[in-house]
Amino acid sequence: MTGAGATSNTQRAIKVLRDLIFSGDLSPGSDHLETELAQRLGMSRTPVREAALSLQAQGLVEVRPRRGIRVLGVSPQDMREIYDVLTVLESHAAEQAAERAYAADQLLALKTAIDEMDAALARDDRAAWARADDAFHRELVRLGGNRRIEAIVAMMADQVRRARALTLYMRPSPVRSNADHRAVFAAIAAGQPGQARALHESHRRAARDMLVDLLARHRLQRL
Repeated sequence: MTGAGATSNTQRAIKVLRDLIFSGDLSPGSDHLETELAQRLGMSRTPVREAALSLQAQGLVEVRPRRGIRVLGVSPQDMREIYDVLTVLESHAAEQAAERAYAADQLLALKTAIDEMDAALARDDRAAWARADDAFHRELVRLGGNRRIEAIVAMMADQVRRARALTLYMRPSPVRSNADHRAVFAAIAAGQPGQARALHESHRRAARDMLVDLLARHRLQRL
């Protein structure tokens, strides 16, 4: 198959494999042959191979010639390094967003994400909270107005999301995280760049320390 059909199959394979990895059906450290995965997805090996190479670039799998595909674990050290980078980039985005003096309607998506996080916690829906949290961080970076920062943050998002999925029901209720988000939002809305940057730096560092501690304490990278 060539052209649009081949591209469509590759994209479908990427989506299905990502879903299997994030759900834990393809667990960290597990090994899989291309033929096995192709049969599971009901397609030929070619789109599975291309999907695996794409997921390898995202840090989710390792493609090993003649030995198949290994689903990578989540390393506390990797998470520490990723969060260090995200802290710098997102905090810069928060600062830039505050400098842009956005009108209230331009900040509506950011505020809506926070409201959805609060609503999710009120009904104890951690999965919905995580989706709203993702939306907040994506919108924060977008408001910073730097497309290269957006691209770098997006590249790291899957690894962060996966580590959080493993720890989502082990961590304390993320009430503090919601409060942090509201404080960052308030600083941006008030046009306080330094405050927005400092608040977001503190928020991301606290999230990093909590996540790294859970990964190390429960040895989740070895699952």
